[in-house]
Amino acid sequence: MDDDRTHFLVLGGGPAGVAAAIRASTLGARVTVVEKDIIGGAAHLWDCIPSKTMVASAHRRRNMRTAPQLGVPGVARDVDLPALNDRMERISNDISHGEVGMLESLGVERLEGWGKLTGPKSAVASTADGDVRIAFDLAVVSTGSAPRVPDWAQPDGRRVLTTRDAYGLDELPEHVVVVGSGVTGVEFVNIWASLGSKVTLVVSRQQVLPHRDPEVAAVLEEDFLERGVRLLKGARAVGVETTDSGVVVATDDGRRVEGSHVLLAIGSVPLTEGIGLDAAGVETDGGFIPVDQFNRTNVPHIYAAGDVTGQLPLSSVATVQGRKLAHHAMGRPTRPLDYRRVAQAIFTEPEIASVGLDEADAAAEGRRIRSTKVPFASNSRSVIQDATRGFVKLISDPATHEVLGGTIVGYRAADLIGIVALAVQARVHVEDVVDTIMVHPSLSESIAHAAD
Repeated sequence: MDDDRTHFLVLGGGPAGVAAAIRASTLGARVTVVEKDIIGGAAHLWDCIPSKTMVASAHRRRNMRTAPQLGVPGVARDVDLPALNDRMERISNDISHGEVGMLESLGVERLEGWGKLTGPKSAVASTADGDVRIAFDLAVVSTGSAPRVPDWAQPDGRRVLTTRDAYGLDELPEHVVVVGSGVTGVEFVNIWASLGSKVTLVVSRQQVLPHRDPEVAAVLEEDFLERGVRLLKGARAVGVETTDSGVVVATDDGRRVEGSHVLLAIGSVPLTEGIGLDAAGVETDGGFIPVDQFNRTNVPHIYAAGDVTGQLPLSSVATVQGRKLAHHAMGRPTRPLDYRRVAQAIFTEPEIASVGLDEADAAAEGRRIRSTKVPFASNSRSVIQDATRGFVKLISDPATHEVLGGTIVGYRAADLIGIVALAVQARVHVEDVVDTIMVHPSLSESIAHAAD
């Protein structure tokens, strides 16, 4: 019997694609997902989840090294790398299997293979069993991204690593040279330094996290230096040589850094080549797919979401994009996503999290703001946890008292920022935050104190 339901095609089963597939299916569409690698997304399950699993192990080991300060001597401090690798793989597989089960329970068709548009309403999936031709009514392109590889380096998966090569290594690197001081770079610096590797970070600017608040960068740099991380500032990597014992990284100012491994953490590129965008009439710009506020491309019935759009490259953003575009595509009301109200986090030690307007944004806009900051050193729970490094900073409108943004640097910042994100999203006033009675002792008290 013919199925006359709206056919919704999803190219790419990452966070955006899975969210769109689930929501479109619950809204009555017949959904087909084409994915060549892993349901859940390569960037998500091969980057985000493994890296945060390593962060958890690194954090636990660092706690063990400092445990005597809390009166707990004699705890183990070694790293069982095979056990860590097994745990990373198990967690990623469990998450993927859970999402596959959800899609199957909704009757979503899954095709394992390479998907390619062949026209405005047609596509083909190249699978192990041959080509499957697909006619669709609506589609979303959510094919993700891959690590950027510069022309001066040739990754080999052994000594010269991209971020996708950094998981499952046979042994802990003796000395890692990390090229790139953005989010991914500093997270790996934290991981390897905490696990016991020597680390050198090549910083092309004069601070790590060059697009972040200088106060944030200063706290992180202080922590890195205390742990013996070497910061090579004002140096741009221009070459990598492999030797019998490791690698040599050359910089544009003539310096050379020797190490056992080099990690290239210099961003990502969208995977939009070879998927038939031209055949469907979908326009691109620098490899990215421009979209409107509802994630529509220039072809109204074809949407795009996730890393291919050039918006914030976060799994959380991709998920919301997928859910919202499915609503819009299926004719249901939905609000546009406000990217300025997206909470973000960097999983270093201390953690770094932010949402909404910051001081640099306000200065660029010529906007008057009120900025208040409270150090975690004044928080009872932070003192108890021996985690006093960092601060809470809130940005508010001096005229309306509305909470406009915030930055948290410190223990559990990624969790705490949710309070500020809700305040920003709901346009809460600082007085409402002050009047909210937090648990004592708790880290959240610092948010109320900053509001006060």
